[in-house]
Amino acid sequence: MQYRKLGRTGLKVSRICLGTMMFGNQVRESEAINIIKSALDAGVNFFDTADGYSDGRTEEIVGKALRKDRQSIVLATKVGIWQSGPSVNNTGLSRKHIIKAVEDSLRRLQTDYIDLYFAHQPDSDTPIEETLRVMDDLVHQGKVRYIACSNFYAWQLCKSLWVSDFRNIARFDCIQPPYNLLMRDIEYELLPLCESEDVGVCVYNPLAGGLLTGKHNLMKTPVEGTRFADKRLGTLYCERYWSAANFEAVSRLKDIAKKHERNLAEFSLAWVLNNKSITSAIFGVSSIHQLQMNLAANEIKLSSEELAGCNEVWQLLRPYRFFYGR
Repeated sequence: MQYRKLGRTGLKVSRICLGTMMFGNQVRESEAINIIKSALDAGVNFFDTADGYSDGRTEEIVGKALRKDRQSIVLATKVGIWQSGPSVNNTGLSRKHIIKAVEDSLRRLQTDYIDLYFAHQPDSDTPIEETLRVMDDLVHQGKVRYIACSNFYAWQLCKSLWVSDFRNIARFDCIQPPYNLLMRDIEYELLPLCESEDVGVCVYNPLAGGLLTGKHNLMKTPVEGTRFADKRLGTLYCERYWSAANFEAVSRLKDIAKKHERNLAEFSLAWVLNNKSITSAIFGVSSIHQLQMNLAANEIKLSSEELAGCNEVWQLLRPYRFFYGR
């Protein structure tokens, strides 16, 4: 397993981060624990979850599985999206909600600290300074080691970093955006910003929710048991990836992978990991077999010809973008 330093911190994380969103929902507890143990055996030290996955059940499973290995792993969870109660204040990134949410996560995870605490998405109703100040408090209290953000635009991350610098409080040391062969927009502004300001980048959806496995068909309903067919998140994933343009891209990418005698899923994962700007990639799996496939992708180095082919597909199927200031 390869490890990288997370941004400007001294924290080292495995290039592969095990995503746990399906645990407690599509993956039953016993199988989830086996997957986590297998990941540990393979050298994975980075595990990602969130307070709202399976209504908190996922954090409970992760906490149970990692309790004995707590000091040797990097545990990340999130706050801000999910409604944790009937009150209008039981969501978002306010001081009130974060203080409650972190205690709930600590209890479910069976730990007294969180290594990396993510603001799950921007909260337009809460000033970013309020969010950063309460997270700074959590760091000083020892309940959180580092703070991070997810799904922030480049300008939102930039503003957050400025507030932290100006107020001399904890700053976001990592960001978690979506990134894959079908969704590369972070390359335009977000990745250059992270490289300039030394912010770690831990990406999710490296297989575009499973579309880059090549097993789906645009003319058929999504395969049962996949994210596209999930009752809770299926609509979101279909809106994000289920389009004629993306299926055409998958077809072309499959041809490139086949030409180089590679499986499309491994090829797609390896492409993400070949990007030196990416600190770690979150791989969500539902079986030991999928975990082994993902781990194998970590050893694949794509050739310049393969990378050029991927760029051609992206440029062909995406509208021309004009950038000012160049």
